[in-house]
Amino acid sequence: MLTRLMNAFFLFLMIVMVFPGNAVANPSINIPILCYHNLNPTVRGSMNMSPEKFESQLAWLKNNGFTFISLKEAAEYLQGKRATLPAKPVVITVDDGWQSTYTYMLPLARKYNIPMTLFIYPETISSGKHAMTWNELKELKQTGLFDIQGHTYTHPNFKQERKTLSSAQYEKFVKMELAGSKKILEDKLNIKVTLLAWPFGIYDPYLEKQAANAGYEMAFTIDGEFSNRKDRPMAQPRFMIVDGLSMKSFEKTLETSFRGL
Repeated sequence: MLTRLMNAFFLFLMIVMVFPGNAVANPSINIPILCYHNLNPTVRGSMNMSPEKFESQLAWLKNNGFTFISLKEAAEYLQGKRATLPAKPVVITVDDGWQSTYTYMLPLARKYNIPMTLFIYPETISSGKHAMTWNELKELKQTGLFDIQGHTYTHPNFKQERKTLSSAQYEKFVKMELAGSKKILEDKLNIKVTLLAWPFGIYDPYLEKQAANAGYEMAFTIDGEFSNRKDRPMAQPRFMIVDGLSMKSFEKTLETSFRGL
């Protein structure tokens, strides 16, 4: 009994020595993963946000002790590959590939030194009316602040597609949307794609299995909850942040995730 207690004590000391300071090793820690879309003030849409409001949220997070981490770091923690995270971690993700990411988010990422993950669907790049080009994506990647991950090929509504396609057609369609788009991003940008964001937040057990088969290690929804190790790897939640969300509600949501820590 004494030997076991001594071993436990020495193990505790080793953990403290290896992970000092503000590191958090709580396996039930909540990670707020925030999802943004378009910052272009001249293009209206339900998922838009003004650049000024986006910056005010970044500044508030910085000023209130939050630590911006990359989505890859969060994924490693959620998978159990990483034992700790900095105090009050928060993740910024941006969906679709809007040109405003290059125009408005890049300067703010540099100003605040914030890592961001872009979930891109290749069909829109260099062809969509308000989309980035492949060269702009390459520039973002070269800054070291932007990680580029998958968002399917055409950003489909999987529920609608399943209704109109035969089982064989749907299987082929899903394979292209998941595996095909992954390969395009990897070949075009010379990157490794391991993370996925579900278009419209639509997912089900079949899609989760196909995503894993395609080589994705983790996939993210917009279910409006904190990401946690208790969640399934292919159904990790995010918060969709839009202009209609008041600053007060934004602050309250973020503060709730670390209450009691």
